Amino acid sequence: MGNFYKFKKTLFLMATLDAAIINLSLYLSFYLRFDGFIPGQYFTKYANSWPEVTGICLVTFVIFNLYGRLWKFASVGELISIISATSVATMAVLVYTFMINNAYPRSIYIIFWLLLTGFIGFSRLVLRASNDFTETFKKMKNGKKRVLIVGAGHAGSLVIKEFKQNPELEMIPVGIIDDDKSKHGLSIYGVRVLGGREKIPYIVETKKVEEIIIAMPSVDRREVKKIADICSATKCKVKIVPGIYELLNGKVDVRKIRDIRIEDLLGREPVRINMEEAKKYLKGKKVLVTGAGGSIGSELVRQVARFEPELLLLFDISENNIFDLEHQLKTYFPKQKYIPIIGSIRDVAKVEAVMAKYRPDVVFHAAAHKHVPLMELNPMEAIKNNVFGTLYVAEAAKKYKAERFILISTDKAVNPKNVMGASKRVAEIIIQMMAKSGDTRFAAVRFGNVLGSAGSVIPLFKKQIEAGGPVTVTHPEVTRYFMTIPEAVQLVIQAGAMAEGGEIFVLDMGEPVKILDLATEMIKLSGLEPGKDIKIEFIGLRPGEKLHEELFYDKEDVIKTQCEKIYLAKTSSSYSEFKKELENLKNIFLASNKELQKLIERFEEQFLTREEKKVTVI
Repeated sequence: MGNFYKFKKTLFLMATLDAAIINLSLYLSFYLRFDGFIPGQYFTKYANSWPEVTGICLVTFVIFNLYGRLWKFASVGELISIISATSVATMAVLVYTFMINNAYPRSIYIIFWLLLTGFIGFSRLVLRASNDFTETFKKMKNGKKRVLIVGAGHAGSLVIKEFKQNPELEMIPVGIIDDDKSKHGLSIYGVRVLGGREKIPYIVETKKVEEIIIAMPSVDRREVKKIADICSATKCKVKIVPGIYELLNGKVDVRKIRDIRIEDLLGREPVRINMEEAKKYLKGKKVLVTGAGGSIGSELVRQVARFEPELLLLFDISENNIFDLEHQLKTYFPKQKYIPIIGSIRDVAKVEAVMAKYRPDVVFHAAAHKHVPLMELNPMEAIKNNVFGTLYVAEAAKKYKAERFILISTDKAVNPKNVMGASKRVAEIIIQMMAKSGDTRFAAVRFGNVLGSAGSVIPLFKKQIEAGGPVTVTHPEVTRYFMTIPEAVQLVIQAGAMAEGGEIFVLDMGEPVKILDLATEMIKLSGLEPGKDIKIEFIGLRPGEKLHEELFYDKEDVIKTQCEKIYLAKTSSSYSEFKKELENLKNIFLASNKELQKLIERFEEQFLTREEKKVTVI
């Protein structure tokens, strides 16, 4: 009820103000028309008609809803409404004065319209400005966060607009940073562009900035890293508008602004897939994803769902993971048909039954044991899952004529020094062998560490930082290749489109990253100082770990593809002999890394014949 009376009071005050403006505009029209001296007969015309003119204009303003708008959000639409209302009001006054034989000189109507439009428009502008000032004062008084926006483009302007229009977000934009000098000194929704990135520390200090938002979703990661380095030195909380590849609908939304992550700072651009090629082989097809509930598998399911497959088969041994994935599909892809399948790839009967019943067109094989130290302690499990699980799924896919089979592999499969890497290398060889006959296109995708995947170093470091440290690093010189989950999955999808048979696709992941640098950067992003707030401890390499990973074997030819950031390793080989070796391995009850390593060495020395050195584009 209180809000209703407040609204009525505001309406009465605005109508009273407009009545005064109407009379002032009418009087000034006569005054200006006659150069400051109104003849008596014309003053009489004014005096005899001003009450009716006021009433006509106010009624017109009501008809055009000038009193039913929130003028604190006034924009171009409201300006058009004002011009329309004053134009109709002036025409109505003209008709009325002619009807009662009290017509004014024609120029007065024009002057009246100009003055009325200007004064009414100015009054609304003042109303909005005073409201903005009041809101800003209230926010400052209530201790709302003072925010600096980096980026004076479309994304930055949308962020500022949202903050201005939604006080509950509790953000006050106090300035904008942009390297484009032509924008310096300009304003966006009342917020000035204060200079380039070099001024960030000075502005943070003078404007008492508490949070910095990087609003440049289309800028490459190298530039984002440079800006983030400057921001992290200020001790401000740093957030970011996600990159365009994360904004699947292409729209910027303040709800998607998040803390800056280490993956935003990779020194290269993420891989982009050819959407049309992917659509051709996925749309309307039955797609099976093994390990569908894992980090890579679940992202595969989400991205494949965008291409409208006929059916998604979600195969995983973890019912909890599948339950969570189902919820995501129901929320974000309500029209997508899917079937959850709980089972193990080591269960050959289960795998056979699934393939026979659903006959998938495309198989993405993501199920695997991946933790190096654990597999050193449990070598037989690595062999059962990564070697024979792959064999069972691949043979069933071939038997039931799947069009494509894509294996998820790892850089640890190159010159493996541990059971997990060796088992994945055997899985790669199986795929290369299977590609020698039949219509199914078999291929593998080899990539490095995946940022943010379950059990990876990033979540571990994050937990250690939240606990107050220390952050544990195995060795000061250890390096790894890194990529994000979305781009890893995009590589897998792109590989499916490019596969002809027997390829191992590898992403150009740039230079390997030192884990020590990664730990240091994560501590800084948390607003803390390495060595002071959070200690870093070196614990030594774990069983089976290498100091540096590799992407290619010496015996593999590095071949370019039509995608500039994707390469492939291709060899020629004989499957029959290798199949015998696999059978021998299957009969070993307690296998070890030594048996696996011997199998790989025998394969590469006896059965693998390197093709003539070449670099081609396919």
